[in-house]
Amino acid sequence: MITSSNKNTQQYQTKDGSIIRERVHPKLHHNKNQSLAEAIIPAHTKTALHYHKDSEEIYYVVEGCGEMQLNNEKFIIHPGDSIVIKPGIHHGLNNPYDKDLVILCCCSPAYSHEDTFLL
Repeated sequence: MITSSNKNTQQYQTKDGSIIRERVHPKLHHNKNQSLAEAIIPAHTKTALHYHKDSEEIYYVVEGCGEMQLNNEKFIIHPGDSIVIKPGIHHGLNNPYDKDLVILCCCSPAYSHEDTFLL
């Protein structure tokens, strides 16, 4: 069994500019195929438009609202929404609101800076 707590992981900024805390990652927990992270996009900020060559991502919105971009499509996301981002899809988040946007992000294979390509 793999367990994780806030006490064991440090926040860091990803290549796209979001602030994340790994909840489960192979480098930390010795699992094999995926990662789970809590990401924060602070109020009035946005991530860089980017894509992943290998990783498929699933976002689950926990708190706040924001604008999601998938390729040329933009739409508002709310708590409880889930978004599937296939490899190669250009994506980014904009948070023009006064409250932080908090999402859970599952990546398979696990997140890596090397698989993040900025546009």
